[in-house]
Amino acid sequence: MARADLILNLVKAGARGDKAQFKKTVEALAEDERAKNHKILADRLIAQLQQDTNGQPKALTPQPMRSLSSPLVAEVMPKRRVEDLILSEDTGQFVRELVEEQHRADLLRSYNLEPRHRVLLAGPPGNGKTSLAEAIADALNAPFLIVRYEAVIGSYLGETAQRIAQVFEQARSQQCVLFFDEFDAVGKERGDLHETGEIKRVVSSLLLQIDALPSYVVVVTASNHPELLDRAVWRRFQLRLELPMPKQGQIAEWFKRFERRTKKSFGLSPQRLAQNLKGLSFAEIEEFGTDVMRRIALNQPDADSVKIVENCLAQWKKRFTLNASDISQEDKL
Repeated sequence: MARADLILNLVKAGARGDKAQFKKTVEALAEDERAKNHKILADRLIAQLQQDTNGQPKALTPQPMRSLSSPLVAEVMPKRRVEDLILSEDTGQFVRELVEEQHRADLLRSYNLEPRHRVLLAGPPGNGKTSLAEAIADALNAPFLIVRYEAVIGSYLGETAQRIAQVFEQARSQQCVLFFDEFDAVGKERGDLHETGEIKRVVSSLLLQIDALPSYVVVVTASNHPELLDRAVWRRFQLRLELPMPKQGQIAEWFKRFERRTKKSFGLSPQRLAQNLKGLSFAEIEEFGTDVMRRIALNQPDADSVKIVENCLAQWKKRFTLNASDISQEDKL
C-alpha cells in the first residue's frame, strides 16, 4: 500500500495546481513502489506523469493557492532546507526524527502513538532558530506560519489571550508549522513579581492551547532568553534544542558551502576566514559573505578577490572593536 503522507501530498499539490510539487510527489511514490519491488507500477506512474489521456505531455492548470495569512499570522514560503543548515550532530538527528515521525504518522497511530510536534529552540540571536523552523516546514511540505505579535498582543484585559486562541484555531485548519519567535514575549514565568495578572492569564491560555493542539500541527518556538520562560512552558515541549554560537570548524564549513553555492572563490582558505571571524553568529557570517560578493560584483571585470576579502576583514574587525566598546560602556552604566 502506498504511503499515506505521499497520497496526501499528491492531493494537496493537485488541488493547489502546484506542478513542481505534484511531479516530485509522483516520483516519490514511484520510488516507494520500486523499493517494494513493484517495478511495473512504478514505471506506469512515471509514464502517466509524462502523458495525458491523448498521449500528449501533461500539464496541470494552475490554481490560486489558498493563503493562510491573516492579521494574526503571516504565511511565508520556506526558502531554507535542513540540508542547507549547519547543525550539531544531535540537533540534526532530532530534526530528522521529527520529520520522519510526521511523514509516517499513520504507522505510529496504528500502534496508538502520535508523532512529536512541539519544539522549543533556544540560543543567542542570529544562529538559525528561524531558519531551522523554516527548514522543518520545507521538509514537511507544509505552510510556514509566523505569529505576528504586533497584532496578537492587545492593550485590553483578556484581548491577548483571545487572539492567541484565534491563532491556534486557524492553525488547526490543516497541517502546518506554526512559529513563535521571541517566545518569551508571551511565555514568561508566571511567578515573576514584576509581571501583571494579565501575562499570567496569557500564559495559562497559551499552555491550554498547546496541550489541545493536534499532532499534525507542528508548533516551533524560539527564545533568545529561555531563562525567562515559565517552568510549565518547558514541560510542554517534546524537543528542546539549543542552537549556540558557531564553532570555528562550523564557520569554515559555512564558507566551503558558500563558495560551492556561489561558484566564487574568496582567495583565502575557509579555515583562515573562520579564524578571523571566530565569535560571530551565523547571521553575521552570512552578512560578511554577502558583503564580499557585493564588492566583487561592483569591481568586475578586474576584481581582486583576495584584496577585497582582506579589506572587508579589516572593516569588520573595526566593527568588532566598536561593538565591544559599546558593550563596555553599557556595563559601566
